[in-house]
Amino acid sequence: MEVYEFTQNKDCPFFPCHDVEDEENFNCKYCYCPLYFLEDCGSNYKILDNGVKDCSDCTFPHYADMVEVVGEYIEEYAENERWNR
Repeated sequence: MEVYEFTQNKDCPFFPCHDVEDEENFNCKYCYCPLYFLEDCGSNYKILDNGVKDCSDCTFPHYADMVEVVGEYIEEYAENERWNR
């Protein structure tokens, strides 16, 4: 099975979903961030007054070289047995 480290959907009405300088290297693999549920996700998010996590300024998971880092965060979370609640 081929692993897709980088993908773009330029037909998406939201592409790019963040304001970036380098649109050609913007990675859509994590269209919805798999780290959203983590308090310590490595990004520059903010919590809105209504308690919602706002990641609109974050581009952390949207570059191909970050795919491995995202995987490491998920593995670390799983190893800490937080999945087993």
